[in-house]
Amino acid sequence: MTSIKVPPLGESIVEATVSRWLKKEGDAVAPGDTLVELETDKITVEVPAMNGGVLTKRAHAEGDVVHVDDLLAEIDESATAASQPVAAKPAAAAAPPPAQRVPPQSTPVVPPPAPPAAPAPPSEVRAGPAAQKTAAEIGVDLARVQGTGRGGVISKPDVLEAAASAQRLATAPVAAQGAPQPTAPPSPPSAAPAASDGKRETREKMTTRRKRIAEHLLESQHATAHLTTFNEIDMTAVSAVRERLKERVEKEHGVKLSYMPFFVKAACMALKTYPVVNAQIDGDSVIYKHYVNMGIAVASDAGLVVPNIKDADRRGMIDISREIGAVAKRARDGKLTMDDLTGGTFTITNGGVFGSLISTPIINFPQVGILGLHKMQDRPVAVDGKVEIRPMMYIALSYDHRIIDGQQAVLFLVRVKELMEDPASMLID
Repeated sequence: MTSIKVPPLGESIVEATVSRWLKKEGDAVAPGDTLVELETDKITVEVPAMNGGVLTKRAHAEGDVVHVDDLLAEIDESATAASQPVAAKPAAAAAPPPAQRVPPQSTPVVPPPAPPAAPAPPSEVRAGPAAQKTAAEIGVDLARVQGTGRGGVISKPDVLEAAASAQRLATAPVAAQGAPQPTAPPSPPSAAPAASDGKRETREKMTTRRKRIAEHLLESQHATAHLTTFNEIDMTAVSAVRERLKERVEKEHGVKLSYMPFFVKAACMALKTYPVVNAQIDGDSVIYKHYVNMGIAVASDAGLVVPNIKDADRRGMIDISREIGAVAKRARDGKLTMDDLTGGTFTITNGGVFGSLISTPIINFPQVGILGLHKMQDRPVAVDGKVEIRPMMYIALSYDHRIIDGQQAVLFLVRVKELMEDPASMLID
């Protein structure tokens, strides 16, 4: 009997949530087969079988919180042969039995009809704990729900959408052939939002990742002297450069040139001018980092993650753009590694992609600064004594006032503004 335990989960991570079992009790497993996925506050960990055999025990259910070295499952190596599904009988029955052979008679003998084929066993439904609970509450068959999560996993929104679609089909008028149907009058708006099974409230347990995000943000607020300063950037020049180069860059390098690489480059240069914004407090000491591991906040289905680009200050614009695309894809696919998520020195977060006009981002502790980007919007501004419509963007720097003075924070943002408004100056290091 082989015991499968919770493996080491990475730096400072001691617990995880059982996200999804890929094998059931009684299933045959081969060496290397993934048995279960564990969700931590940073990454999803796949736990494989080290040896072949039969999974005889699942020690925890989906949604349970487990700790490092806890028992997850047991595999019986000696039961490998017995675990194979019995498939020989139906195959043998496919050959015509001797009793059905037609004897030489003057009257033809009609063989009895073949028994109907047994229906194929339904494929395993892959759904998260919240989706399963919601489906049970509102009576949705998960086998009929199309999952949109990674690997086709069904999420709670998928269940709600399936229920809404079924309701629309049930209430839609059925047109008689050749007869036009009158348009139904619009239904009056309901006084309360639609809720599952008539409930006005539902309770859902936080995932491990969401709990850790909450704890991390509270720690940042309580452990730092949080302050935010703002500025705005005229994006005319950088927009012109991007527009002129994006088609060529994509054709020659296979990279889509967004605004983020420009901001990463500008921030790296500003951090070199004001290194205290890239520092870290350790007790009564200040650690100055002479490199920039740039964190890029990425919103995923599982919550906010901040993978970082190692040595971003030593990379060119194309390399930065390529790496941003790579880490963002790994984040969306749930394939981030611990190396992606550790070692960051400064962070950029872009709420503008969701329409945010201005915000005060929370520092990614133990870092001491975070740059917030926002929606680019045409606004009237004074240019050389004239009013012109320019694409403008507000930017924000939240910083730890314990080691960063207001003057340094303001000048850091001014430097970013200068570089973005004159992108050719980024060529001069």
